Amino acid sequence: METSRVAVITGGASGIGREACLKFAKEGDCVVVADFNEAAGQETVQMIKDAGGEAIFVKVDVSKQEEVEGLVNKAVEQYGRIDVMFNNAGIGGAGPVLSQNMDFYHRTINVNQHGVAYGIIAAGNKMKELGIQGVIINTASVFGFLASPGTFAYHATKGAVIMMSKSGALELAPYGIRVLAVAPGAVDTPIIQGFKDNGLLDKMRASVMGGELTKPEMVANTVYLLSLKEAEAINGSVVMADQGYASFK
Repeated sequence: METSRVAVITGGASGIGREACLKFAKEGDCVVVADFNEAAGQETVQMIKDAGGEAIFVKVDVSKQEEVEGLVNKAVEQYGRIDVMFNNAGIGGAGPVLSQNMDFYHRTINVNQHGVAYGIIAAGNKMKELGIQGVIINTASVFGFLASPGTFAYHATKGAVIMMSKSGALELAPYGIRVLAVAPGAVDTPIIQGFKDNGLLDKMRASVMGGELTKPEMVANTVYLLSLKEAEAINGSVVMADQGYASFK
């Protein structure tokens, strides 16, 4: 009998992360739901179990390296392996560059950039140790390529995620470990809804073909497809999951 894959997904309490958890579980993978929001994360686990899937919750602050390492260790302790690491946890926010709240700036860098770095390192080391030719997928953004007003720190982090994915792929390829990124555009998540007050949300909606925000499950489906053996030719790439948002510029 083929052993189920084990997928560790950060930011699994809501948005793209929750939908990814549900997708991987639906397809038969064991899922480790990781998030700082314990109540919502446990809801994701219960949704998976109610549908007949297998999952556990691990509370984690991805801005702390020791907690990300603990997350990966817990996954292996529970299920014996780790095949997929989806570094998805992130925060948003807006504000003019010349009046940055520096506490928030550093928090954004710590979560969105350092959290991904810790995930790549922890999962990469564990996959190498176990001899697993797994895949590490990171959530970038069209804002890693395109500038927009009021999202200075967010832009910085997503640009970093893109290059960390490429660099990680180069160094982990000898171990058969793939590293890549998915770049969503205007996805209907709590982060995007936070841009409503400054009018950016309406501009995003107008920039998408059809005039509607991307659904989180659409991005989750893309992530799942990229995790499959059939996608092994895709490595070190940033896959746009933006309904043409960047291309239409």
